[in-house]
Amino acid sequence: MGRTAPIEWGVASRPKPGETKSGDRHVVIPFDGGVLVAAIDALGHGEEAAESAAIAENALRDSPSDSVISQVKYSQAALRGKRGVVMSLAKYESHARVLSWLGVGNVEAILFRPAAPASASKARLVTRGGVVGSSLPELRAEVIDVSNGGLLLFATDGIESAFGDAAEMDLRPAQVIATDMLKRYAKTNDDALVLAVRLTPAPVA
Repeated sequence: MGRTAPIEWGVASRPKPGETKSGDRHVVIPFDGGVLVAAIDALGHGEEAAESAAIAENALRDSPSDSVISQVKYSQAALRGKRGVVMSLAKYESHARVLSWLGVGNVEAILFRPAAPASASKARLVTRGGVVGSSLPELRAEVIDVSNGGLLLFATDGIESAFGDAAEMDLRPAQVIATDMLKRYAKTNDDALVLAVRLTPAPVA
């Protein structure tokens, strides 16, 4: 979709076949010193799911520089009495070159960090069971050094689980990655979304 300093990102999504609205939604919100990114998956599909996903997105937009734990709590409060959502989100602080991430439910997130000229380490977000809007688990964020940059991938559960096993460090543009992953792994019975985010490495002194 484009470049939002200090990242390049792309998203590909579609509603469940036969539906016109999707309950899967992405968030890319820059703030002074970083950017907040997230993938949201409302329970079910259709118009009510789309409404809940939009509510969660708007809650994240209010204070994007706050911690990811606070972000989940804001969405929890906004969704009271509505259909719940699951989400995974990450806050990238470009000055400190650190990423903090957190997941509630089954939105998968994978981070690749360059480990050597021809290799990369692969980290999976450990999500916690629960539903934002009703039953939150104990919230714990993991903080990761990303001084060398990296590639962050999110996928809702409308994407086949094989996505996580097949994903690898990919040097193609983020939008190309997201589009390709959706084409290859989208299920036919659910909304589906892939968000690809490339983090820029720290400048060489």
